[in-house]
Amino acid sequence: MIDLHTHSTASDGTLSPAALVRAARERGLSALALTDHDTIGGIEEAAEEARRQNIGFIPGIEFEISCGRDALSVVPSGEFHLLGLGVTRPSPAFLDAIDYLARSRETRNRKILEKLEELNVKVDYDELESFAGGGSVGRPHIADILIRRRIVKNREQAFSRFLGKGRPFYFPREGLGLAQALSLVRESGALAVLAHPLSLYVAWGRLPALIQELAGRGLDGIEAWHPAAKPCICKRLETLGRELGLRITWGSDFHGESRPGRKLGFSAGGRKIDEAVLAAIPELAFP
Repeated sequence: MIDLHTHSTASDGTLSPAALVRAARERGLSALALTDHDTIGGIEEAAEEARRQNIGFIPGIEFEISCGRDALSVVPSGEFHLLGLGVTRPSPAFLDAIDYLARSRETRNRKILEKLEELNVKVDYDELESFAGGGSVGRPHIADILIRRRIVKNREQAFSRFLGKGRPFYFPREGLGLAQALSLVRESGALAVLAHPLSLYVAWGRLPALIQELAGRGLDGIEAWHPAAKPCICKRLETLGRELGLRITWGSDFHGESRPGRKLGFSAGGRKIDEAVLAAIPELAFP
């Protein structure tokens, strides 16, 4: 088994990068990619542990795209996430973009905390950072504080009631433009892969045209298999991706205890992610 979409405490996962690699090895995985949100801060630790555990490792990242900067024929109403798989030589511009996104995230965090204070929920920023364990601080950690304060039961409820798009504590954050993200990912040695396409919230009747357009703009692959989708939809996405000459990836989008339904090495419908998926992507081959 392998896994091409996982998260650690460097962003919003609950396992440290090293612990994530050990967990993957214990579950029989032969390779995995670490794709934390907007950061490669966990890559060095994970890569070191992967060498110790003799498991193949793919350094990666997951960017959120702000579609308003690019004139797409179909504008997604949901979230557009882009995976970079194989970030082997991060460029100066890539590192600058990560710094910019970290500052943008902090600005949004502080706005949310100010809003919470209006409801007599006072949270010090140092407390928030402690929930992130030294990793990138974001809304999931604010959700953890709401759980600790017994305002919500879990992260899912925190987002559905307070922190998700359209909810009272939601503030948009500046993401990268599509053209910029594609350029940064590819110049850093990675493949640019559309993550969990259904999160775009684009009707199936219009989705193929959008993905075809993205392929024309430089998209390398599509995460056809993701646990949030039904297997029948994943098969359609895989067929579409192959027709467009895109690389096909599978992932668990593993976060650890915060999303207990997602298991390392398994994707939609509880299907194992076979090594053949990685073998079919020569750009990610190990030396």
